[in-house]
Amino acid sequence: MSKEVIRPQQFAHATLMAKSNHLELNADQQKELDVLYQGLDRLKPGQLISGTVLRADSDGVLVDISYKSDGLIPRYEFSEHEMKALKVGNTIEVILDELESIHGSVTLSYEKAKEMRAWERITNLFDDGKPVEGVITHKVKGGLSVDIGVQAFLPGSQVDIHRVTDFDTFVGQTITADIIKLNKRRGNVILSRRKYLSNLRAESRKKMMETLEEGQVVQGVIKNITNYGAFVDIGGVDGLLHITDMTWGRIAHPSEIVRLGDTIAVKILSIDKDNAKISLGMKQLSDNPWEQLADQLKIGARIKGKVSSITDYGLFVEIQKGVEGLVHISEISWTERINDLRKHYAVGNEIEALIVSLDKDNRRMSLSIKQLEQNPWDSISQEFKAGDRVKGTISNITDFGIFVTLKPGIDGLVHISDLSWTEHINHPADLYAKGQDVEAIILGVDEDNKKISLGIKQLTQDPWENLEEEYPRGKVIEGTVSKITNFGAFVKLSSGIEGLVHSSELTPAEGEAAVEVGQTRSFRVINVNREERKLGLSLKTEGELAPQKQVSKKPSKVREKQEPQAKPRSLFQMELERHMNTKNKKDS
Repeated sequence: MSKEVIRPQQFAHATLMAKSNHLELNADQQKELDVLYQGLDRLKPGQLISGTVLRADSDGVLVDISYKSDGLIPRYEFSEHEMKALKVGNTIEVILDELESIHGSVTLSYEKAKEMRAWERITNLFDDGKPVEGVITHKVKGGLSVDIGVQAFLPGSQVDIHRVTDFDTFVGQTITADIIKLNKRRGNVILSRRKYLSNLRAESRKKMMETLEEGQVVQGVIKNITNYGAFVDIGGVDGLLHITDMTWGRIAHPSEIVRLGDTIAVKILSIDKDNAKISLGMKQLSDNPWEQLADQLKIGARIKGKVSSITDYGLFVEIQKGVEGLVHISEISWTERINDLRKHYAVGNEIEALIVSLDKDNRRMSLSIKQLEQNPWDSISQEFKAGDRVKGTISNITDFGIFVTLKPGIDGLVHISDLSWTEHINHPADLYAKGQDVEAIILGVDEDNKKISLGIKQLTQDPWENLEEEYPRGKVIEGTVSKITNFGAFVKLSSGIEGLVHSSELTPAEGEAAVEVGQTRSFRVINVNREERKLGLSLKTEGELAPQKQVSKKPSKVREKQEPQAKPRSLFQMELERHMNTKNKKDS
């Protein structure tokens, strides 16, 4: 038979019974009893004490705390892992809730003891600025819940250095994080894994920065791509690979050279340890092609290349690998007005051009397509002279005139004021159409500004030039009423000239109703002014006309000084001048 183990509670009970029965205790028994009484004095509710595991099963964990009775801790206060690790005889810490419940048993709590120890540990870590380790148990609103002995909150923005969209992947993971906020009274702990990782990264970056040197060639991974370059991770340190340092040639976007995740070789161009900035280069790993240009590539040389890119201001042409030249839009054609280069060229087109400037140090080359041919304007004055009669096709119509193509690429302008001597033209499109063939007189050639002025009305004689000879005062002529106003009627003559019959010059018997638009009648000339292009007419008979003193057409300067004041004008003259001035302003 196995030897029976007498527990302290049984021994205490036996000695107490013996004492109550007035039995004598030996010295050892008395000493043992004194120890038990001292143990009773040290046990107080809320105290953290150690106990020995007597049993661990589905009912819970029975713990001996050296008291008259044992305490049973509920099963739910232990995790599966903790239950599997518990063995009979193990010592664990518990909180004494009650020495004697209504059932006479001891009430213990393992969970409270674990929480108390956890708070002590967490507080010490927080005070020392050290990280804590825990297990992510589940997802909560705004982040994750982490078991670090107590439940702590890990905000979504603090989970990782990069933005996290799927928090479920972190559940069950053991993480290390910094404690950024602690409130024991409220049981509030907030963690930041992002801060912990950033500190690790900063430490790694610091160590890495000490090993890097300018001119060193290293391997890196493309981490991010922007419009101006790419960020490369070189052993935990990010460096900037600028777009201008990717290739000796020209690219529109870094994605033409690299992609996310690519592993590339780069050269360290500069290191700013104070600001932890590193500049990297790819093109520096190969020779500068501008320094290896062939001798025949010089100013004035004809070259062939492919259009590598098209912009609003010109064409970039690749002459050889890594060497490009620019054909500015103004260097495309001597004569053609090109607004959209994409309508005339495409990437990949092979073209020929002339080198007009070359700067190897700054890697710049200016090209020209139009200078492959002679400028047609250089000899334009020999081909076209003022006074020449020319023919052409209307290429464009504007509100100020028409453009006439005299030869391919050479246009002349007929201003609206040079279309007709007599017609009042509101818009050239009222008389002409695009593509119509016309004849004109060259009025002037401006080689410097590449302009040719043309005139159509100059093909015929100016009807106002011999106005006084053709229509002397008193002469009776025929005309057609073209317009009636409140001050008189306008009459159009066979020459195209228009005269005015003032209301005061209509016959009194007939009045204003005597004339109608479209009516052809005879009129008497009463006033002629060639300089101001005015012609006054009347329906009155010669006897009814008021006598008018003849004046010199062009008075001498002496006479102007002697007679500075002009003679009074008739009402008819003033109305005629006012109308003609208004009409001339509209024409201009």
